[in-house]
Amino acid sequence: MGLPPRVFFTLHEASARWGCTIADIAGWAAVGKFRIMTGIEPVHCGSEIISGQITIAPMELLPLFRRSGTGPAEGKLRRIQPVGRQDWLLVTDPATGIPVAIDDLLILAEEVHAFEEENDMVRRVGGGQGASTPYDWEGMNVALIRRIHDRGLPATQAELVAEMQDWFADNTEGARMPDDRSIRRRITPIWRELRRDEA
Repeated sequence: MGLPPRVFFTLHEASARWGCTIADIAGWAAVGKFRIMTGIEPVHCGSEIISGQITIAPMELLPLFRRSGTGPAEGKLRRIQPVGRQDWLLVTDPATGIPVAIDDLLILAEEVHAFEEENDMVRRVGGGQGASTPYDWEGMNVALIRRIHDRGLPATQAELVAEMQDWFADNTEGARMPDDRSIRRRITPIWRELRRDEA
């Protein structure tokens, strides 16, 4: 039995996945395309004690996301949004705010996949371009069948394509990787057939 899908991507992983900068990711989060999250120890927000998973406001940590790469690796959070709430809370203790490192900022995997689907993207993984060895399509088909049998279809086709790219990466050490369009061409007929009743 395989591992369940990952829950979070770091900003660096999303940046590599999409071929963009951290500044781009912060900008898209700032206009509501997805949320940037992190985890915190218990802090006081007035009379409330908040801990665990929270959402951040990227514009309040803008120096972390400088396009030039000259920004600090850590900033201070003064406002946070607890999971499941729409209001923003001011951190009152510690009074100086919560230290947060850029390496600890995350995006929910479901929001990564939704963003990719909305923008007709799939994961781009380097390696394997120009390789003369044939791709293991038969092995991918077996992995695809097993995935669908064990866990059903994911929410989006882009997520399924990304999982098959992960399969190639895991099984060839990145040496024989077809591009995302080639994988999508092989998956699309299967996806459409299995989703036909929902159309």
